[in-house]
Amino acid sequence: MFDLIKNIIKKSDPKEPAKNNSAERTQIAASVLLLEAAQVDNECTQEEMDHVIETLKTQFGLTDDYTQELIELAHQERNDAIDLWQYTNQINKQYSKEEKLAVMEAVWRIIHADGHLEMHEDHFAHKLANLLRLTHNDLIECKIRAKEQIAN
Repeated sequence: MFDLIKNIIKKSDPKEPAKNNSAERTQIAASVLLLEAAQVDNECTQEEMDHVIETLKTQFGLTDDYTQELIELAHQERNDAIDLWQYTNQINKQYSKEEKLAVMEAVWRIIHADGHLEMHEDHFAHKLANLLRLTHNDLIECKIRAKEQIAN
């Protein structure tokens, strides 16, 4: 599973994420969704942010510098966004179902990083699964796997 997640976001130049390339737009879209998961309850704990960074670096195979620049771009995009559709639409165009499941699993890990599930976070996860065209069963399986990973 981790090999699949590592291959989800591919980079052409680990120093310069550009907004024009489709793969890089997908990187930014995935990053926006991860940041939204961390901030959906209006407080981003250090544990949640650490999970965002760890997901981008380790599981998606990004360098420290690229990760920091990608997070900055994603913050800017998130602040300018009206809704999440443009990001989920980008992911739906570029990702397989397995890749979308990996994103959903990462979202659940971020949500559960602080040890409790807020109503807003649960609502966000359900909304995101719908936008990513995942079934309720997919959503629950991702949640269970994420909780097991956090427990270990």
